Amino acid sequence: MIARVWRGITHKDTADAYLTFLNNVALPGLAGKAGQRGGWVLRRYQGEHAEFVVLTLWESMDAIRTWVGGDPQQAVYTAEEAQYLLDQEGLVRHYETVGAVAPPATPSP
Repeated sequence: MIARVWRGITHKDTADAYLTFLNNVALPGLAGKAGQRGGWVLRRYQGEHAEFVVLTLWESMDAIRTWVGGDPQQAVYTAEEAQYLLDQEGLVRHYETVGAVAPPATPSP
């Protein structure tokens, strides 16, 4: 499994609108892609800005290549994202997933 990690910056006043865009448009658009296995959106505020980290999971680099349609290191943006993002990273990072932490088991009553 490959984790694809991307980062973007918005103004704090548009952070909620960008999160809505991610949840309603961008992420659902990924859900049907071959080899896509879920992901997370992380957000933190820093002064006047909000940093977003989007981590998606993929079966393989080949699945990412197929989705991107070329170089898997290139970030993928929609035209709509330009209205939110102050900084658009051109490259993403990929990591091989090699471990996980499971939540503790909940005791039965």
